[in-house]
Amino acid sequence: MGCTDPFQSLRSLLTTKFIHYEMMQAMNNRLAGLLALMRELRSWLFILVGFAAVGWMLLWAAGVFHPKVHSSAEHAPVAIPPGAVLETLKSVAIPRYETAVGTIQAVHEAAVASKILARIEEVNVTAGQKVRAGDVLVKLQDQDLRARLGQVDSNLVAAQARQSQAQSEFQRANSLLAQSAISQSEYQSREADLRSANAEVERAKQSIEEGRIQLSFATIAAPFEGVIVDKQVKAGDTAVPGQVLFRIYDPTEMQLVAQVRESLALSLKPGQAITASLDALNLETQGTITEVVPQANSATHSFEVKVQCQLPEGIYSGMFGRLKLPLGTEEAILVPQTAIARIGQLAMVMVVHEGHIRRRNIQLGRRYGDQIQVLAGLQSGETILLSKELAEGR
Repeated sequence: MGCTDPFQSLRSLLTTKFIHYEMMQAMNNRLAGLLALMRELRSWLFILVGFAAVGWMLLWAAGVFHPKVHSSAEHAPVAIPPGAVLETLKSVAIPRYETAVGTIQAVHEAAVASKILARIEEVNVTAGQKVRAGDVLVKLQDQDLRARLGQVDSNLVAAQARQSQAQSEFQRANSLLAQSAISQSEYQSREADLRSANAEVERAKQSIEEGRIQLSFATIAAPFEGVIVDKQVKAGDTAVPGQVLFRIYDPTEMQLVAQVRESLALSLKPGQAITASLDALNLETQGTITEVVPQANSATHSFEVKVQCQLPEGIYSGMFGRLKLPLGTEEAILVPQTAIARIGQLAMVMVVHEGHIRRRNIQLGRRYGDQIQVLAGLQSGETILLSKELAEGR
């Protein structure tokens, strides 16, 4: 009976375990590689989807998915449909304008400032608040001003007492002089004392008036009815002479202030009617030139022109506006909007030629009511179809 070597069995068992471990390790590595490949493919898939979306948007913006229009100026002729409404174009005179940009400003605007050095005790308004003329805006500390006014009041009482005594002395001297009881020089001395006392009383009265004026500076009121803007102080601050505390303007009277080039500004006169517009409100209104400042800007070679307009509520100082400056008239062709078809950035009309109609591209200019100026593509005397359905391919 043979004996089995225990070391040989152990070696066989270890070899088997090692081989099994190596196989498991290889399988794990393959799985990890496969997962990494899937993650990389997913990242690339997201990138490709993103590129595809961007490409689709670019194609859409380029009009690939929109109806195509031939690039030539004229297209294949089409028979005139029954009952079509036609119009023969004529050249008409239209006004020419040049615009000058400017800003809205208040006609009446004031900077409210302090006239004395004092601490601010009360601020009764906020920015945007409407006030009436005489409304108290700010109160300054006035204890020292009242004390000075009390002192000058006391000085007046003392001066009036001296004036009364000097008056009595003068009357007595006058009686004695009539009796030759005093000399002429003594009489003149009493007269001088009376004049000095009278002058002292007047000086005291003027000091009281000055003190009252100084005291009134401690109460700052609205100079006119308007709206508070640009509030720059608060209670507890120290106001100094000349310091601007608020700005106030009257919103009921606004004007457009624009810079107009020299060659046009010299032809404008105060009182002349002119058209103004506000782009933000899509508003056009008539105004009157109130002032042409007689000094040119050396940098821009332009003059400042002020135009007062009737503007609705909701217009604020600083808003953007334009002036339409007349330049005479020009010949132009106007086409009804109903005859113009638009495909993308192109505008076109149907033109009658030799008994047929052709689609033609045109270049448009300004709008005049329900008509649009044609800058290129049509001539006076040509006939167009007023319906735009054929031009749009319908």
